[in-house]
Amino acid sequence: MQPKAVSQSRTDAISPQIKWLMMGMLALAFVLMQTVMAMAKPESLAPLAEKISPSVVNITTSTTVEGRTGPRGIVPEGSPFEDFFKEFRDRNNGDEVPTPRKSSALGSGFVISEDGFVVTNNHVIEGADEITIEFFTGLELKAEVIGTDPNTDIALLKVEAPSALAFVSFGDSNAARVGDWVLAMGNPLGQGFSVSAGIVSARNRALSGTYDDYIQTDAAINRGNSGGPLFNMDGEVIGVNTAILSPNGGSIGIGFSMASNVVTRVVNQLKEFGETRRGWLGVRIQDVTRDVADAMGLAKATGALITDVPEGPAKEAGLKTGDVILSFAGVEVEDTRGLVRQVGNSTVGASVRVTVLREGKSQTLKVKLGRREDAEGTGPTVSAPEDEAQPEAPAVKSVLGLTVTPLTDDMRTDLGADDSVEGLAVTEVDEMSEAFEKGLRVGDIITEAGQQPILSITDLENRITEAKDGGRKSLLLLVRRAGDPRFVALGLDD
Repeated sequence: MQPKAVSQSRTDAISPQIKWLMMGMLALAFVLMQTVMAMAKPESLAPLAEKISPSVVNITTSTTVEGRTGPRGIVPEGSPFEDFFKEFRDRNNGDEVPTPRKSSALGSGFVISEDGFVVTNNHVIEGADEITIEFFTGLELKAEVIGTDPNTDIALLKVEAPSALAFVSFGDSNAARVGDWVLAMGNPLGQGFSVSAGIVSARNRALSGTYDDYIQTDAAINRGNSGGPLFNMDGEVIGVNTAILSPNGGSIGIGFSMASNVVTRVVNQLKEFGETRRGWLGVRIQDVTRDVADAMGLAKATGALITDVPEGPAKEAGLKTGDVILSFAGVEVEDTRGLVRQVGNSTVGASVRVTVLREGKSQTLKVKLGRREDAEGTGPTVSAPEDEAQPEAPAVKSVLGLTVTPLTDDMRTDLGADDSVEGLAVTEVDEMSEAFEKGLRVGDIITEAGQQPILSITDLENRITEAKDGGRKSLLLLVRRAGDPRFVALGLDD
């Protein structure tokens, strides 16, 4: 019986320990549950909003527009009665002078320095006669335009404040990841100061501009938010709210903010020079597609294919039509968009090394960059050759789905081509052909085939034969339309 008594006493001694252990485990589980619930519940954004809101402003612009005479709003524009009422107004108010009227618009912006520099969108203040900045406190100040950049839709304003202003700093937009939380602030639909939250939905979006680098977000952005800031959770501006994608003009969760790394470069130049000063290489380029790469015998469809070299830095450095730019200033070129942005971000007057692929061999040329703004609006200039080739008698040939004939002076006039342009005019395109599918149309001018100039139909036929003999499956054509060149690769029939 004694062993049993000993066993019972041990059990009684262990039981309290087990109880305390179980109670401890339950307490730990309760604490863990509370922690998980706290993590699942989103942290309030109020402290962040309170911190950065004093730097966000509402912008009101006033513009004088030409008025209309007579009664307005009788019939809607486009109505079949519009002409009738116009004649009625003209008869009764023919001598009346149109009365100018004021038009106002609303937008947003943010302060980037205590001495009053304000960033907004160019389209918010474009053409404005008067710009009023309303601060979070209700203070209103008149603003002057320091500089604008329509290419990125950015404008820099300046106000004279009685004391130092609250301001925010730019963050690194390249550090923003898809899924990161962001805050949008501004004046949507003229309702006054407003905050919306969302995430980074996508990065490196392009809309229509040459230098586009947009952050896409689902934070609510509406009309009136234009020019307002997009913040990360550290209170740094990583984008300027610029556009929305919407069928009805309201937010559907697809908004676009110009990336801060683009904006900061523009703002710094506007602040220093009152204008932008972008690097300019002086070439026309297009992407190297897979079929173009095959036609040129390239291993990869990367780089930027030069379609034209007008007078400028590139021509002076020796770059030629048909060269494929592989790297710029030591950075590999993936496509035309990346090259344009890199060149634009380069310093005017800088000498950079450009590596190109020419006739199957790579070579590096040194180019001194010009200024893009000085060159904008100038078209390519082509010098007429000293010894012009005698054109052959007009002939017509159908090849590769195209009907072509040598250019004549009358054709050049009709097609708006320069007198120095030589090649074959497209007079017909088979709508079932690859040529039609790739956009070739009547009136196009083929100036090169296989990266060699062509003056006659015989030249084109020879290029086709050479490509087939070389084992190529397609032929690269340089096509001009209204002066604009582009390369098109067309498949060769077996």
